[in-house]
Amino acid sequence: MPKDSDTKDRISSKEIEDMMQRYKEKLNKEFRGPLTAERGEASVRSLDYQEFRQEFMPKRLSIYEKLCNMSEKLLKIAPDKKKTEDYEEAIRICHLSTTPTGVVSFAVIAPLLLIVMGSVISYLLFQSMFFIMFFLIAGAAIYAPLNKLPMFLANSWRMKASNQMVLCIFYVVTYMRHTSNLELGMRFASDHLAPPLSIDLKKILWDVETEKYESIKESLDSYLDTWKKYNMEFIEAFHLVESSLYEGDEDRRISLLDKSLSVILDETYEKMLHYAQNLKSPITMLHMLGIILPILGLVILPLVVSFMCQVEWYHLAALYNVALPIIVYYLGKNILSTRPTGYGDTDVSEENPELKKYRNIIIPLGPFELKIRPMIISIIFIILFVGLGISPLVLHMFTADSNWDLIVPKKGDNLLQTTYQLEDPDEKFALLGYRKSLGCPPGETNSPGFGEVVGPFGLGAAIFSLLLIIGLGVGIGLYFRFKASNVIKIRDKAKQLEKEFASALFQLGNRLGDGLPAEIAFSKVAAVMGDSVSGSFFTHVSMNITRMGMGVEAAIFDPKHGALVYYPSSLIESSMKVLTESAKKGPAIAARAVISVSRYIKEIHRVDERLKDLMADTISSMKSQIKFLTPAIAGIVIGITSMITTILGQLGVQLRTLTSGQDDAAQMGGAGGMINMFGEGVPTFYFQIIVGFYVVQLIYILTIITNGIENGSDSLGERFALGKNLITSTLSYAVIALIIMLVFNLIAGTIMGKLNLGGA
Repeated sequence: MPKDSDTKDRISSKEIEDMMQRYKEKLNKEFRGPLTAERGEASVRSLDYQEFRQEFMPKRLSIYEKLCNMSEKLLKIAPDKKKTEDYEEAIRICHLSTTPTGVVSFAVIAPLLLIVMGSVISYLLFQSMFFIMFFLIAGAAIYAPLNKLPMFLANSWRMKASNQMVLCIFYVVTYMRHTSNLELGMRFASDHLAPPLSIDLKKILWDVETEKYESIKESLDSYLDTWKKYNMEFIEAFHLVESSLYEGDEDRRISLLDKSLSVILDETYEKMLHYAQNLKSPITMLHMLGIILPILGLVILPLVVSFMCQVEWYHLAALYNVALPIIVYYLGKNILSTRPTGYGDTDVSEENPELKKYRNIIIPLGPFELKIRPMIISIIFIILFVGLGISPLVLHMFTADSNWDLIVPKKGDNLLQTTYQLEDPDEKFALLGYRKSLGCPPGETNSPGFGEVVGPFGLGAAIFSLLLIIGLGVGIGLYFRFKASNVIKIRDKAKQLEKEFASALFQLGNRLGDGLPAEIAFSKVAAVMGDSVSGSFFTHVSMNITRMGMGVEAAIFDPKHGALVYYPSSLIESSMKVLTESAKKGPAIAARAVISVSRYIKEIHRVDERLKDLMADTISSMKSQIKFLTPAIAGIVIGITSMITTILGQLGVQLRTLTSGQDDAAQMGGAGGMINMFGEGVPTFYFQIIVGFYVVQLIYILTIITNGIENGSDSLGERFALGKNLITSTLSYAVIALIIMLVFNLIAGTIMGKLNLGGA
């Protein structure tokens, strides 16, 4: 009997499996394809969540969580119980694999390491108490930002995700108009969105697949709870989408879906309006603290360092090239963290691997293409110009024993003369301009010591230093420009198609509504649209159908010959996906779906244009700072600095020449006492490098902030803007600084020629 029972169990199990297989085949036949064929499902059904995270998480977050976990093992510091919940929420939003204890431990250990290691290394190198105080203040200053870093990262994540929320609702609503299935609508949206919101949607689906939640609605509602304090319109829009699932009347169901998109579009405009109104004060503070005050403060620095000879160029570099850029960047990121939901762009080369080759410089060679990485061109350019920029230092290393220099004399028949003495009384302009230090005033530390060779103070060295800044600014700009220019052209072409696509879709919907098959409707619309970008797209689809014998879906989506290969756009791809899916249910349904999509695209475009109008004043002001004001102010400051340094330096040389024949008692008073009133000052060579590098840093930071305010999270647009601004603004600064230096040094030379104390 037991044996017969086992046999019956095996038979019944086999019958059940056969029955399930038959039903699967029947369902697949009804839906014209397997239900598991939705693109992206394989990536959602990860065997392990860690594998899922590794596929999509940014590398910088992975490094941060590793540092937190390492710090927790070294020193466990528990957070305040009141803040633990905030830490956990931020960690969950960013998908970090760490704990609040690890975050607080890292926030304590990192500043301590910075203070100890920075102070020790800098003191060994420079023997200066300045850097001990600098790193002590820096360590204390970074504790609070590191302690709040998870919240900062969560805000950044929210900004990037909220920038895609309009499109998210658009994709879900567009799909659910013809197929009332929330899970398939979520999967459709996750396939067409870019990270980070796509990661969140895939996580929602993943939680259902792993049975953490029983239904997609439960998983979605749990995720929406995280947005209650930040974006209620997103939650309201999704609740309207969920409500449409329970409507028996088709018109009422469609009305709820339309309402969900209208809600998020209207709220987006209202929130962006308030953001634009409140943006003026933070931008003004950023402009004053980060640009005007630091650069104008440089005007008095030549006098300060002349009377405080302990101040060296590396002290100024620590202040202007480390501390100030970090402060400006922090202020800018705080401004961006409050930006509300928007309609952002994506990097099409990230979404389509076939386009990654366009990140390189492509040179056609007959049937082949030569691909050159932008990094190679950038490095060669930087090495060449930086080498020329530091050539005065290199030249002095080889001529230090002979005291060789090239000067333009005050008197003489020759325009150029070679000298072999450090201080030529006839010197008017010098290439290197090295001279003996006058020492510090009495009672101060002699650094540099009396008689020590210092420099280069020459006008030629200052001009050569401009090449170093050109090498850095333009070299980095070339890297971003070459990396983004080809891809941005492809995206601009696709964006032009998006602008025309609404009317083209409307015409396509009308043709389908007339009862024409999709294959014929494409050719009809292509003929009407003519030579426009959308006409070219529809012509390409029609040619694939007629000449290559493809079906509609293959003519659009084929990875090699499909029309989307030449017009990479998630918006267009999703619209065509809706067309092909709805066409399976008949031309009438396809017509209604396509016309509704065209209306949605028009609404999104209208709101996007209104948002750009709101930001126009602020954006134009910041762009003018980047392109002209900052380079111009800095260039003028360098010219003034060069003149002051030249006058003070030559005055000191002439005073020492005047007192060189006097006895010690005479040197203690009169002109000799004047010599000891001031030190050497910072050579224009170093001063210009510090200011020029600060200008490059400001251009970089302001470009990121401007792009973030205008476009939200748009990495491709950011790279293209960086390439353009770094090249043009750096060259503007170099040209202005060169002209002002030449003019002001001519003035200084004229003044010192009339005040020739040595010949008195």
